[in-house]
Amino acid sequence: MRAVVPFALLALTAAAAGPVHADPAARIEPASEAASLHYPSAPRLDLVEERFGVDVPDPYRWLENDVRADPAVRDWVTAENAVTEAYLAGLPGRDLLRRRMERLYDYGRYSTPRKANGRYFYTFNTGLQKQAPLYMREGLNGPQREILDPARLSVDGATALAEWEPSPDGRFLLYAVQDAGSDWRTLRVLDIATGRDAGDSISWVKYSELAWDSSSQGFYYSRFDAPEKGGAFQSSNRDHKVYYHRLGTVQADDQLIFETPRHPDWNHSAKVTADGRWLLVTSTRGTDADATLSVAALDGQPPRFRALVKGMDHGWKLVGSQGSLLWFVTDKDAPRGRLVRLDAEHPDARPREIVPQREEVLAGGSLVGDRIIVAYLDNARTIAELVTLEGRPAGEVPMPGLGTSAGFRGKAGDPETFFSFSGFTRPSTIYRYDTTTGAQSIFAQPDLAFSPTDFVTDQIFYPSKDGTRIPMYIIRRMDAMRRAEPAPTLLYGYGGFNISLTPGFSPTRLAWLEQGGTIAIANLRGGGEYGKAWHDAGKGQNKQNVFDDFIAAAEYLKANGYTGEDQLAIEGRSNGGLLVGAVVNQRPDLFSAALPAVGVMDMLRFDRFTAGRYWVDDYGSPEKEADFRALLAYSPYHNIAEGRDYPAILVTTADTDDRVVPAHSFKYAAALQAHALGDRPRLIRVETRAGHGGGKPTDKLIEEYADMYAFAAKWTGLDIHDPD
Repeated sequence: MRAVVPFALLALTAAAAGPVHADPAARIEPASEAASLHYPSAPRLDLVEERFGVDVPDPYRWLENDVRADPAVRDWVTAENAVTEAYLAGLPGRDLLRRRMERLYDYGRYSTPRKANGRYFYTFNTGLQKQAPLYMREGLNGPQREILDPARLSVDGATALAEWEPSPDGRFLLYAVQDAGSDWRTLRVLDIATGRDAGDSISWVKYSELAWDSSSQGFYYSRFDAPEKGGAFQSSNRDHKVYYHRLGTVQADDQLIFETPRHPDWNHSAKVTADGRWLLVTSTRGTDADATLSVAALDGQPPRFRALVKGMDHGWKLVGSQGSLLWFVTDKDAPRGRLVRLDAEHPDARPREIVPQREEVLAGGSLVGDRIIVAYLDNARTIAELVTLEGRPAGEVPMPGLGTSAGFRGKAGDPETFFSFSGFTRPSTIYRYDTTTGAQSIFAQPDLAFSPTDFVTDQIFYPSKDGTRIPMYIIRRMDAMRRAEPAPTLLYGYGGFNISLTPGFSPTRLAWLEQGGTIAIANLRGGGEYGKAWHDAGKGQNKQNVFDDFIAAAEYLKANGYTGEDQLAIEGRSNGGLLVGAVVNQRPDLFSAALPAVGVMDMLRFDRFTAGRYWVDDYGSPEKEADFRALLAYSPYHNIAEGRDYPAILVTTADTDDRVVPAHSFKYAAALQAHALGDRPRLIRVETRAGHGGGKPTDKLIEEYADMYAFAAKWTGLDIHDPD
């Protein structure tokens, strides 16, 4: 007999949820290459919840328990990893791909420098270092000096240098330590002169800016209260607060600067303007950029905040300041973005438009010297231009080609800035740029183990189900393009949270291209490529548009001869993992292999863990009936199509992922293995001492992608060979 219980009262533990039954997944697949796979037993709960008149089974609720604390979950993960590793070890191209990825990763990688009192700070990875050390130069052409090596923070290389910021006087480095890929941060301070830790330590920091005061005596940061015991990696995050920490004191003495107890679901991010005159707090409710702005003068008195922007209706990105004037990029009255100016001393005044909206999307801006650099997305590639502080055109910033630029940090009165530029087959080169003279020079560029001219990138447009034109990048080896023959293809997508997929270099993708494979990247609705309307067309009740766009991309690639009938694999991470899970359920016939990574797979419970509550901005709320029905219609965990032939599936996640908790992938993989879905394997790979992706050591990245792409190669027919 089923256990039907009210959803809100359901206990999270397996013991409280109902009887446990044997899982029919503990069987041998039919005669095939997958016949030797014996999936680990995954007990099924006889658990059904009634939601808005719909009975929703959740047989693998017990896999939501923390893998660190629940022996049953830990044993299941261990058994699954053993099955997966045994299968992957037999793939003929795995070791060769790993070695080639190591070679392609083995080049010097710089970050864009940050300047503080004549000192230049940047990270530099010589190639295969697990984490990139931080370096400093005294003056632009001074000798390079290592000041912080993350290798000293842990034995296994899984502890990373995350966010960092030098003090305005260049004496100290404030940096965030990220352990095992978690979103939690611990803040520390380094005395640059001595190279020693200053002794300051701040815990339970998450989703925080690092904002020094102008005197370099302390800094502002955001954090949550310490979670209850055992809840650090699963509990929902609420009551975000801004604090001020004075150097040389303990965290318990930090001054609470800003909080909103009447709005415990708001997050707060603090910035200090470049001249140190103003403290700006941006408050958001979820993943949308819509925000309120609060401003306080930093005049030696306790900050007294006034509302600069009321109502969470639009996004606001600070571009720079001069005196009391603050420039912002906003989508207020401009869904593709415009540049406006506000006055901190007259917060009730209307925004003054500096640069109006135009056809391209205004992605960001930065005040450098006496100019503002405005960066636009033009069909998912970067173009950058200069305007005066009053918005008059002042020239273009030359871009080396079709690609993505980032950086452009700076401040009023200093015309020097740096930016990076990269493409799909060109790693980042760092450029120095002067906004007064227009002079541009190379600060750092990599030595490569391949020739970028051996590859070609095309951008095409294809029709989605409803006729909407969707852009897609297609990257191939030059000789493979000339042959014009179908090739094993990796199709990647994301489609959510206003995130744009722009050209960027990936050594792992290049390894696939070298073998003669094709990479396709679709700019689906839900992203930010064409502004607010494009985002809105793929969120909430419109989420099915994203899946339709991706399915249409697959159909286009096949219909136009880019890939063959049994040569297409799909890949997506996080929200893209959800995308892969959803389209596999809807059109399993289209794909030979699927790689859903760290995906959101249970759309009815995503809001109950860590950062999940923020995602209702994009997905809608499972607690609202209309949203619930839309979510249930595509939730990967709930819509597995029994009796249909599925592609080969390799699910990937990590045990310390506290953004999309691994329970999503655990439950989804167990459900896949419990259904009759044909002869191809359905495996899960669980990384240890790793999280959602950030801070993952280089060696673990290489191992993960060698496994994923060897798996995809096996099922799409890509012949792995030594390109040398």
